[in-house]
Amino acid sequence: MDKIIKSDAEWREQLSDLAFKVTRKHGTERAGTHEDFPKDAGTYMCVCCGAPLFEQDTKFESGTGWPSFFAPIDPERVGERIDGGFFMKRTEVHCNACEAHLGHVFPDGPAPTGLRYCINGVALTFQPEND
Repeated sequence: MDKIIKSDAEWREQLSDLAFKVTRKHGTERAGTHEDFPKDAGTYMCVCCGAPLFEQDTKFESGTGWPSFFAPIDPERVGERIDGGFFMKRTEVHCNACEAHLGHVFPDGPAPTGLRYCINGVALTFQPEND
């Protein structure tokens, strides 16, 4: 996978202020701000580079206020690293193509994986299956 590298100035020009804060500076959006995602079949893409990350059929209601998925489209597309911020030890997830911070993954999700990818909605765009 080719890496996409841009300066902060280039990312700022491309992204909203919140998307820049979340994806490039490892921020977190307020819970419940992206309940408007469609329920139709489709693919969730990285807002920064357009890489396909999650399918609609892996999305579930976690009750956390952030979009949650039990598996990425391809594990090679979503990287992980330990995040020791806020006096916690969590596993951060990022887009492997452009290093955009997406959210975190937790071991309390549904079958078949038992994982919950808790993703900032502002880090994603939705591509309907019909397009």
